[in-house]
Amino acid sequence: MPELEWFDGGITAVPGILAGGVTAGIKPSGKKDLALVYSSSPARAAAVFTSNQVKGAPVLVSMQHVRGGVAQAIVASSGCANVCTGEQGMRDAREMTRLVSEALRIRAEHVLIASTGVIGERLPMDKIRAAIPTLVKSLSPQGGRTANEAIMTTDTRLKEVAARLEIGGRPVTIGGMAKGAAMIEPHLATMLCFVATDAAITREALDASTRRAVDASFNRITIDSDQSTSDTVFVLANGLSENDPLGPGARGLTQFSRALAAVMQRLARLMVQDGEGATKLVAISVRGAASRRDALAAARSIANSPLVKTAINGEDPNWGRLMMAIGKSPARVDAGRVAIAFEGELMVEGGTVKDGVRVDRIREIMRRSEYTITVDLGLGRAEDTVWTCDLSEEYVRLNSKYTT
Repeated sequence: MPELEWFDGGITAVPGILAGGVTAGIKPSGKKDLALVYSSSPARAAAVFTSNQVKGAPVLVSMQHVRGGVAQAIVASSGCANVCTGEQGMRDAREMTRLVSEALRIRAEHVLIASTGVIGERLPMDKIRAAIPTLVKSLSPQGGRTANEAIMTTDTRLKEVAARLEIGGRPVTIGGMAKGAAMIEPHLATMLCFVATDAAITREALDASTRRAVDASFNRITIDSDQSTSDTVFVLANGLSENDPLGPGARGLTQFSRALAAVMQRLARLMVQDGEGATKLVAISVRGAASRRDALAAARSIANSPLVKTAINGEDPNWGRLMMAIGKSPARVDAGRVAIAFEGELMVEGGTVKDGVRVDRIREIMRRSEYTITVDLGLGRAEDTVWTCDLSEEYVRLNSKYTT
């Protein structure tokens, strides 16, 4: 892991990045709902999108725009996902990028777009058209927080991080912001994440680093096992650090890639902590698997199990539910070799409850807001981790009335 200096701030902690957020009237609540991120110079761009076969118009438009490998702005709206809105939805998404490009005097293809909110409803384009001039005027080196507020839906807190490292004697900054509290499950998680850096990096290297970072972060979290139609991760690299350009095999690229992954992992963990109705952040760590694929499959099966998640919510050390979830996964499992521990406190060994297990100690661990459950399959040396949260009555309440 590179030596990272973490500090307060988000995407606008990066030199050359401005942001802002305003109320356009998309949300009935009157809260901020239109955000803009702008790089003072054209930036290398990389993106990862949902693999859901039903994709929103903003995802489809951004998939086209990012093919050029260059972007200078991101416009994002919340309150309406612009999904399943037909050809009109595509026209609306393209118009948003055009309006922003004209206001900023940049090419429309250099504007990326994202939307989040209710599926099946049209964007109120009259309100958005009226708000874009104000949105552009709101751009500020301190505007990351207001932009973050403008992409929130059921989120209860801001999700932003910033870090700095040294590459080739030059300071490089990475800053990001995200939203997401439910409909979260790989691949990607309803989540949006925008990251910027002043690193100078080739398009090929940025694309590979972004995909690796997403796989190690947003593809390792789950809240409710549902995958959104709007999931998007954008990374902009404007090169203002003036480091020697990072290309495949370049010195410093590994440092940068690990730092980018670390930034995304922090954002991913913030999402799970803020999961709808969540009170616990739990790491499910599987080791001793025959392959890494098996380790991930077993961890994901545990992390997604409603029975496991409700036991976590009730602080109930029901290890039988863990065994059930392991066994239903496609991973190779020998029940007689499985061991399970809570923060190192062994509860199961050889597939059955450990003699002299300290149940009171495990209950005490489960009362914490964060802890790790470790499962050893006893079949090999592979391991992987997935972060999950509990499933509470509040999650059901929020999602039973989402559109009303």
